[in-house]
Amino acid sequence: MVREWDPRTASSAEIASLLDTLNAVLAADLPQDPPWRENSMREYLAEVMPGERRISWVAQAEPATDGSPGAILGHVHVLLLGDIGVLEVLVHPAERRTGLGRDLVLTAARRVYQEGFQSIGVEVVGDTPAVAFYESLGFSKEYVETRSVLDLSGVDWAELSEMATGIGAGYHLEFHPGGPPDELIEAYARAKAEVRDVEDGELRPSSYDPQRLRDSLDCLHRRGMKPYIVLALHEQTGEVAGLTEVVVPVQHPTRADQYDTIVVQDHRGYGIDRAIKARMLMELRSAEAELTEVQTWNAQANEAMLKVNAELGYRPDREWCEYSIDVAELVHRLDAGR
Repeated sequence: MVREWDPRTASSAEIASLLDTLNAVLAADLPQDPPWRENSMREYLAEVMPGERRISWVAQAEPATDGSPGAILGHVHVLLLGDIGVLEVLVHPAERRTGLGRDLVLTAARRVYQEGFQSIGVEVVGDTPAVAFYESLGFSKEYVETRSVLDLSGVDWAELSEMATGIGAGYHLEFHPGGPPDELIEAYARAKAEVRDVEDGELRPSSYDPQRLRDSLDCLHRRGMKPYIVLALHEQTGEVAGLTEVVVPVQHPTRADQYDTIVVQDHRGYGIDRAIKARMLMELRSAEAELTEVQTWNAQANEAMLKVNAELGYRPDREWCEYSIDVAELVHRLDAGR
């Protein structure tokens, strides 16, 4: 049975059951990834940015003979942002090839269509069953990134310390756990907006407006995801010349997520990119006792950043793809196949 579901009012047992399914999917498809924990899982599923909405459904087994609720076997949510609905689908490996995944996608697609959105997007991890599943539904690949992972146990910390100080004269680095100070938010936003890459994927948009940056940082904290920022400041102007962002989720605190790394065009060529990322790793080493890995995503054409990551010790892991489809076409395809 597929039913609409609200994580804000769901029982603790339902949250735990959904987490079990998520970890079963990770064990089957991404066995090197750390399992997720229940810490702030409800908030992770419920909290969104202003102007965005998330709608969720679950597929639940029949109640047990003692009357206790059945396990959650599948879950889908759609995040409505901008002009697109972004899907995320989980089906327990034991329930695959039963049609449950198609039912979940159809349920969400019908709602997206009713809400007046034109397209649906989804992130698909390379070399997993999700690739064939979404392609069979007519989704088209629009964008590809490479995920790379850094194992901190293999880092040469003395060499990394040298990298962190290898920055040109006229710049200095600052570390800001929790996010940049408010007096730097506008300069921070200018740095991000100036080098916005129009070819970036659209399913994980960055924030370039000062207020949206504040909202984004607040949303991260509410979801149990702690941001860390390293800035390169140009001493003569006080402007943000470069920045790098890492988020440590309480749901999987052994592996951090790299967000944006940006060096403003006029300040390139001074070793800022490598220095800010090296400084970040040095700070995380003492700030996050459980941390053992950092994962990052880069466009395959971004050779400069891929080179920096390789120098820091990151190793390419797998492709991370964005797929999309016209909503009306998807609903028609799935209805026709029922």
